Amino acid sequence: MEVVKLEIILSGALTVMVGLVAYFLKQLVSDFKKVESDLTQVKNTTEIIRTESKGMNDLIHQRIDFLERRVNRLENQTFNES
Repeated sequence: MEVVKLEIILSGALTVMVGLVAYFLKQLVSDFKKVESDLTQVKNTTEIIRTESKGMNDLIHQRIDFLERRVNRLENQTFNES
């Protein structure tokens, strides 16, 4: 009788522990899925920012080239007239 009671108590405790482990594993998997989703959003946002920065950088370089050509033309006109 005592052995049966002890087995029932131990099996009940073991069942509760396995249930807790399963619950926490489920939460862990859910958290990892959220982290993966957040990481994907961060990667997409980073790519958008990088693309916009590259576009702005190219535009600035075009503007600099245009202004350099304009300054060179003005210098040539000024020094050729003198």
